[in-house]
Amino acid sequence: MDFQNTQPQAVGQSARSAVPKQSDKNKLGRITNVSLFGAVAVLLIALVAFLGLGGNPGKEAKFIDSGKLQAVFLQTGQVYFGKLKINDGSYVLSNIYYLQTSSSTTATASSNVSLVKLGCELHEPYDQMVINHSQITFWENLQDNGQVAKAVSTFVKNNPNGQKCTEQTTGASTTGNTVQNATTKQ
Repeated sequence: MDFQNTQPQAVGQSARSAVPKQSDKNKLGRITNVSLFGAVAVLLIALVAFLGLGGNPGKEAKFIDSGKLQAVFLQTGQVYFGKLKINDGSYVLSNIYYLQTSSSTTATASSNVSLVKLGCELHEPYDQMVINHSQITFWENLQDNGQVAKAVSTFVKNNPNGQKCTEQTTGASTTGNTVQNATTKQ
């Protein structure tokens, strides 16, 4: 009979101690470190994706020619013309014009296209528009010799004191803000 191990054992307790082993502590530390590393990696990837996919419209500001007019094309299909600035990630358009069409009743199916100065509409908006960058399809600088830039220049020369919204037609539309008519055949 072997009498070397004479210490009695408690019921349900093995010969090993109930204190956690050093290897168990290391395993828990490794799991914590891997989890933290994974969380940091996901956050970094999200930040890079946000900045790389249009989250920083301020970078576009360097392409705006402040001496020119810009055309801003929205996802709705509407186009606005004016002076574009990007302030703190917001697109701000001022000195705003837009195109308006009216069909004629002649047999030749033509449309009159007018460039209209913003401000004399029924709701009388201020001449400034803040546009969410997600609504902009694209924008571009306009050349001075284009039809829109020439029409705006003519309007400014003919109205040195700014736009007057006194000429109104019946209904909700106004005609005092038409810049130029151009006939197009459709």
